[in-house]
Amino acid sequence: MSALFDPITLRSLTVPNRLWMAPMCQYSAAPEGPEQGVPTDWHFQHLAARAVGGTGLIITEVTAVSPEGRVSPYDLGLWNDTQTEAFRRITRFLKSQGTVPGIQIAHAGRKASTERTWVDRGSPLAPGVGHGWLPVGPSPLPFDERHTTPRELTTEEIAEIVGKFAAAARRALDAGYEVVEIHGAHGYLINQFLSPHTNRRTDEYGGSYENRTRFALEVVDAVRAVWPEELPVLFRISATDWLSENTQDEREGWTAEDTVRFAADLLDHGVDLLDTSTGGIAPNARIPAGPDYQVPFAERVKKEAGLAVGTVGLITEPRQAEKIIADGRADVVLIGRELLRDPYFARRAARELGVETAMPQPYHRAL
Repeated sequence: MSALFDPITLRSLTVPNRLWMAPMCQYSAAPEGPEQGVPTDWHFQHLAARAVGGTGLIITEVTAVSPEGRVSPYDLGLWNDTQTEAFRRITRFLKSQGTVPGIQIAHAGRKASTERTWVDRGSPLAPGVGHGWLPVGPSPLPFDERHTTPRELTTEEIAEIVGKFAAAARRALDAGYEVVEIHGAHGYLINQFLSPHTNRRTDEYGGSYENRTRFALEVVDAVRAVWPEELPVLFRISATDWLSENTQDEREGWTAEDTVRFAADLLDHGVDLLDTSTGGIAPNARIPAGPDYQVPFAERVKKEAGLAVGTVGLITEPRQAEKIIADGRADVVLIGRELLRDPYFARRAARELGVETAMPQPYHRAL
């Protein structure tokens, strides 16, 4: 019996296995016009192939709650009816293959308005240049010397963004999604409020731990209020900024201890699983990347905060993923780049682990 292919139930939703697809930007939506932010045939085939490949839950890439919240002009969005309707085609197909459809909603904050990653390495776009715009953030601190200095959000604007997260969650539900994930990682807006590296505010949204986590918890509460009680809400976090843990780096950042404390808060506010990643807040942080390098952060949250966790990062082999689950270090494994290389990774993993899976009927000759 494989632990990786043991179903998992969150609230009333059962996912058929614990091998999930992490959200990964495709930068393939129209940057302007009536099709702005609308999923295309590329997005359909990208997600559909991994569902046919046996992935238990697929999280659609970071989807902006507003136009200015996009990472790039080519990001998906979920702020109008045209976008909502287009997502329904995707969710219908994923469900038809036995895959649970999930979606990640986000606001990029100061890391908004950038090129596609394969164009000049995702360089920032200045306002008015190449579909670029002025980013916003908790404080007027640019990501690096190339990025535009963001405009500091007012408290009224913070409240508006909270409402946009709730509106996007409503649309996600209407589009047929069964899981919504709030993106609080990788240096995007929620992460920017959490970390003392990027949050220099002196009002109720800055300074103390309670103030820096206020915006995130307001978003969680707003999403949970519109999301069905029987369906799960996930939260993606950068468990560390890789700043404070580095004795050679004098900058203060969000730490693993902060994450454990915050995980308990998220559990109290109705979050069902913490999708645990790291980094992204500072461009030159020293990250000791390697196989399983982020697993200890998920494991610590699971043991100390009692919240279900997913883990990510350089997990590329079926037996590697199986061992993480079997050893109780995480509840699910989210695969990213390996699923780009091999859409059928879940089926390959099942074969290697001796698990029988149902093949789509049109593919019966492959059995």
